[in-house]
Amino acid sequence: MAKITPFKIQISESTLADLNTRLKQTRWTDDPDNAGWNYGTNPVYLKELVEYWQTKYNWQKHEEELNRLPQFTADIEGITIHFIHIKGKGKNAKPLLLSHGWPDSFYRFVKVLPLLSEFDLIVPSIPGFGFSSHHAVNSDRTAEVFNTLMTEVLNYKSYFAAGGDMGTLVTKSLAVQFPENVKAIHLTDVGYPNGSEDWSTMSPAEQQFGQLIQQWFFTEGAFNMIQSTKPQTLGYSLNDSPAGLASWVLEKFNSWSDNNDNIENSFTKDELITNIMIYWLTQSINTSIRTYAENARAMYMGGLKSSQKVEVPTGVSLFPKEAQFPREWADRMANVVHFKKLEKGGHFAPLEVPEVYANELKDFFSTK
Repeated sequence: MAKITPFKIQISESTLADLNTRLKQTRWTDDPDNAGWNYGTNPVYLKELVEYWQTKYNWQKHEEELNRLPQFTADIEGITIHFIHIKGKGKNAKPLLLSHGWPDSFYRFVKVLPLLSEFDLIVPSIPGFGFSSHHAVNSDRTAEVFNTLMTEVLNYKSYFAAGGDMGTLVTKSLAVQFPENVKAIHLTDVGYPNGSEDWSTMSPAEQQFGQLIQQWFFTEGAFNMIQSTKPQTLGYSLNDSPAGLASWVLEKFNSWSDNNDNIENSFTKDELITNIMIYWLTQSINTSIRTYAENARAMYMGGLKSSQKVEVPTGVSLFPKEAQFPREWADRMANVVHFKKLEKGGHFAPLEVPEVYANELKDFFSTK
């Protein structure tokens, strides 16, 4: 059994001083007139955020808050996994594994943790992300490591699992590979058409969704293509420039949130920066984006388990700023026993609308 080691975040003053120097020395690009978010990251907002980062943001405050959470590491098959483990109230608390995505981190779930006290909560950092070791592995491998964490390290013989984005791939893979352990799963997306489908078997609504995703890849999917093919080329710049890293991450938080044209309707500056800091301080942006390439290579070599239909009971909560897939597509991807469309929220729902997301989990898993 892997040894569990208590963990606290401890960032040195020299690291923070280096960050501040780099922020001050940002070499800004020229900007199109009235660019807004129309060419990518809004230059006015990015400069405002960087100024706030230098002069008002207090990492030590957030480090202290994060360190109030019970955090641990465990070495599992050569990979060090960082995770939060919060025991629920009562002796019958149900274990629930929460898997984050990209470009977020375990920080995605911090606001929902106090709202889910009836569960034993386990929130790991995906390998290659944050305070887990810098191993970029595909989602099937991540699922294997997470199942070992749950069943052999923490000794849960059965558990629930939930996630979104890359966390969807991990959660689906857990359910496909370990149905004897995973009792039920909850997802905020179910996977997307990749061109290998037989469209003649798809309903009109599914075909319309497939066309939507094709269009999305041309307008929003450039990050996915480069991270799936040439992540190392991108990684050097993102690991060297905090303003560049912020730009790459912020644009996704803006585009994928239900913010009514103001990103701070969904997230505070402190929340945005703290998530970026987890990448910056751990220098994990390169391995995090390389995970896309590992998934793409696994698909090319024979497929991922996460692309197979899930047979364990699945709950789906579809937030309005997610790609709006029809129920038929969800049923094609999983054994959906609960499907609900929400009125508010987006891709980062646990951070954006934590009460709504927590209630969705409680309502679904309470019946399992």
